[in-house]
Parts: sequence; structure tokens; C-alpha cells
Amino acid sequence: MANILVTGGAGYIGSHTCKALHAAGHIPIVVDNLGNGHRDAVRWGPFEEGDIRDISRMDEIFATHKPDAVIHFAGLIEVSRSMSNPQSFWDNNVEGTRILLSTMENAGVDKIVFSSTAAVYGTPDTVPISESAATTPVNPYGETKLAIEGMLAESAAQRGLAYVALRYFNAAGADPASELGERHNPETHLIPLVLQVALGQRDEILVFGNDYDTPDGTAVRDYVHVCDLADAHIAALRQLETNPGSLVANLGTGTGYSVREIISACRKVTGHPIPHRDAPRRAGDPAQLVAAPDLVQERLGWEARNSDLETVIQTAWDWHQSQTEA
Repeated sequence: MANILVTGGAGYIGSHTCKALHAAGHIPIVVDNLGNGHRDAVRWGPFEEGDIRDISRMDEIFATHKPDAVIHFAGLIEVSRSMSNPQSFWDNNVEGTRILLSTMENAGVDKIVFSSTAAVYGTPDTVPISESAATTPVNPYGETKLAIEGMLAESAAQRGLAYVALRYFNAAGADPASELGERHNPETHLIPLVLQVALGQRDEILVFGNDYDTPDGTAVRDYVHVCDLADAHIAALRQLETNPGSLVANLGTGTGYSVREIISACRKVTGHPIPHRDAPRRAGDPAQLVAAPDLVQERLGWEARNSDLETVIQTAWDWHQSQTEA
């Protein structure tokens, strides 16, 4: 059993990971400013409301709970917002992580799992994308995540920080027990937006770009079930405990689905027609992002067990329906 400090643990991936940590016998200590997270998603350990940029508050939390390791989710994630307000991403994501790493050093905590992103690759030359691919982000969100990876590498070289940076592809789905699900405000992720149309909460789904160099002209993404992502963080903690060092690895399935394929699959699962309308491309959106997951499978023994598209959409649909019934 270990005390694991989880920044952003009231959010979508963070809360699912806290449930997985608890199931694995750990105590997740959630630190969240509730800017995007939800207090009712914190159920499996202590909650400390606070901002990772608040130095004195972070010192207090570390002194109180004495964590053995950190899982770092806290940060801004909306690509479109990063294009319109990049400075907020550098302040929240990069400066916030700098303060977190400083607090960890002062407290003698030397293990961290970091929530990175496939957005560090920008527009890849080849698909699927391996970790050796060029990192040329096309939006400030990806730029800030890549900068944080650099900070982790510097801390590893200077003071022996052990870290795993997991480059997520598209997190999707929900807890099979429907205790947790995806609820961003505003919602920007495709599957919940499509399901909101099925529920009658939106009139239609906008398809941003129908002229990409993909089989059906719409953008292709690699969707990973959020419970599989959570399991990867448990595996990363085990890796840091038994073999401290550094690892940067993709978290994806190796299979991509287009926007039109997602809409079609949602129609099948929900039984609703789900009208859509084509719209211009959004700035900062690459045509294809699909992972080569070989490294994470080899180093962490991880594989996506729940990420077939039907399971992803069915669990998300079950959770969304449970919210309308509540």
C-alpha cells in the first residue's frame, strides 16, 4: 500500500485512475482546484482542494499526507482554447508543473507518472506513430506537454527523478459500473458530444473537416478506454517501484477510427439517428493520430483490454443514460 498524490484527480481520467488505485490497494490523495474537476468524483481517498501553482498550499499537502509518488493530471487540455489563449496553458501546465516538481524535491518525493499527450507529435509523417517520431506540436497544448517532458528529463538528470510520461491518444468510454464518466464543461470530445445528440441534448454533431487525406475525408483518432488508461498508471507505478528510471511511452491501441466511423458506431449502440453537419477544419487538428503501442506493452506489460470500439461507446452510453435518470 502506498500514498499516491493525484493532481487533477477529480477530473475524467484522474477519477478513474483513483478508483483503480484504490482497487490495487493504494490510497489516492486528490489535489484539484475543481476548475474542471468534480468534487463528487472523489470517492476513494482524501480530497485536498488547491491549485498546484500555490506553493504554500502544496507544501502543506505534501507535509500532511507524505506521498510516496505522484500522478500528475492537473492542467488545461482543450486544444481550441490553447490556440486562442496560449498563455493560460503555459501558466497552468508548465509553471504549475515546475512548482509541483520543486515541491516534490523539497519533500523528498522522487517518483512521478505524467499525463502527456499524442499532441506532442503534431502532424506525423507516418502512422502509426512510434516514440521515435519527430515531436513538432501544432498547438500550444501539445507544446506545453512537450515542455513538461523536457522538465522531467532535466529533473531526472539533475536529481535522479524517476518518471514515466504517458502520451495518451484519445481517452474515451466510462467506468463499466457507471460510477464515473466523461463530463467536461464545455464538452469538446467527440464521443460524448455525439451521445449528447442521441440523448436529445444537442440538435446535431458538427464534423470539423471532410477533406483530410484519410479514407473518408474525416480526421482519424486512436481511442483508448479510460479504464485501460487507468490501468497503465498502476503499471507505471509498479515500474517506478521496481525499476526506477525514465520512460516515455505511447498509450494507444494501434487502431484508428474516423469521425464518421465514430458517429456510425454510436448510431448502432444507441439506436438513434444522430444527425450531423460538415463544418470547416479546426486550427491545430492533425489528420491522423494513431499509436504504435509496442513500447508500453513491452516495458509495462500493458495492453488495451477494454478498448474495442463497441465497449468504449457502450460504457459511455450507459453512463450518459444514468445521468439523465439521476
